[in-house]
Amino acid sequence: MRSPAADDYLKTVYAHTEWQDAPITPSVLAASLGIAPSSVTEMVKKLAAAGLVSHVPYGAVRLTDEGEQRALTIIRRHRLIETWLVREFGYAWDEVHDEAEVLEHAISDRLLEGIDVRLGRPRFDPHGDAIPDASGAVIREDFVLLADATPGHNGRVLRVSDRDPALLRSLEALGLTVGSTIAITASGIELDGVAVELPEGTAEVVWLSA
Repeated sequence: MRSPAADDYLKTVYAHTEWQDAPITPSVLAASLGIAPSSVTEMVKKLAAAGLVSHVPYGAVRLTDEGEQRALTIIRRHRLIETWLVREFGYAWDEVHDEAEVLEHAISDRLLEGIDVRLGRPRFDPHGDAIPDASGAVIREDFVLLADATPGHNGRVLRVSDRDPALLRSLEALGLTVGSTIAITASGIELDGVAVELPEGTAEVVWLSA
């Protein structure tokens, strides 16, 4: 079962549990994809029949081993393309997601390998998400969501969610990028040693090294 739609489902299921443990339900999957719940139900049935996901009525949707490998393949494409657009074409990190959504289904494996080689086989995309290698292997550090970090914690920014382009632009204007240092103090937040007021919603979209 190969189609851009199926790949998008598998990619979304994988990404949902990449930085947290709660499994994805059909209703959350529908909201993430912007698709009617009835359409999601039908596609999940097809994916289950193809052996790509496991699902019981009203329960969570989980990838099978085969489904996870398929998801990692398309995620590798997406994240390499995002990295390529930023490094080679000057795109900002808030501009690449939609472009990569289109290109990930269009480029050949040969071109993808060429991009990977040209970029020096990067391990992370511009938002800090791990880029699987050609075998599907992923390297990721231990992490903590900024919202869960306690006073005294000092960590590097490992990942910033790309869900909200406007918030990405606000964070970039503050100087917060992947690799920045955030310290949680008794009085607030320090970014690279300077006290800052982070935009609303930041704590739910930034992950730090544990």
